[in-house]
Amino acid sequence: MNFTVKSDIGLKRTINEDRAAFFERPDHYKLAILADGMGGHNAGDVASEMAINEMQHLFLNIDAQQFATKESQTEWLRDAVSHINHKIYQYSLSHEGCKGMGTTLIAVLLDQNHCIISHVGDSRTYLFTNNEVKLITRDHSYVNILVENGEISEEEAQHHPQRNFILKALGTESHIEPDFYEIDLQDEGYLLICSDGLSNKLSTFEMAAIITLPVTLQEKGRKLVQLANDSGGEDNISLVLITTKEEV
Repeated sequence: MNFTVKSDIGLKRTINEDRAAFFERPDHYKLAILADGMGGHNAGDVASEMAINEMQHLFLNIDAQQFATKESQTEWLRDAVSHINHKIYQYSLSHEGCKGMGTTLIAVLLDQNHCIISHVGDSRTYLFTNNEVKLITRDHSYVNILVENGEISEEEAQHHPQRNFILKALGTESHIEPDFYEIDLQDEGYLLICSDGLSNKLSTFEMAAIITLPVTLQEKGRKLVQLANDSGGEDNISLVLITTKEEV
């Protein structure tokens, strides 16, 4: 398993509210995490930092028996997200400067090539296989509801004035229910987890063009961030890029 993690402040923001990480246990289980602190709210960087740190602690200290089945893995993710949501929510209530803070969260539990994805917000997970691209996650956003209802096109959604309005985020309410997805990462496949600072600036064609370049995984990650900055860089840009492929 090869991976790279990148997080960039972008060209216009003064604070990086994104956090991304990849953790490995002594056994074969791994966890990729990305959190995008909510823009326009207080202390988005506090929320995303709490999400990453809490998930790391829970993951590295859990007994491997609780990962014995796919069902128990999903249940662990659900419990972990619920715990973290409660902690961020309570922190926001007790700290005046953090009221209203929140964060997106994507947590991917990897059991060999099998991935269970827990998702809240509008950060995204893409799967790249054999020159095909599939968006795995479904944005919890106002414009995505409009697209799904046929009221606007996907192209119109990219320029909609409320495209950043999130309907679900960690820490903004007392209870949260994440979406779950399961995929198998094939030998030639790539899993890309990213904040909207990347997905709002790059088309899937542009992403695929970089991911299929004959360069190292770290260089692919760097080029993805650079292209997002070259395209405006109005937001923080973060990603975790994972593959089982032997890289150059």
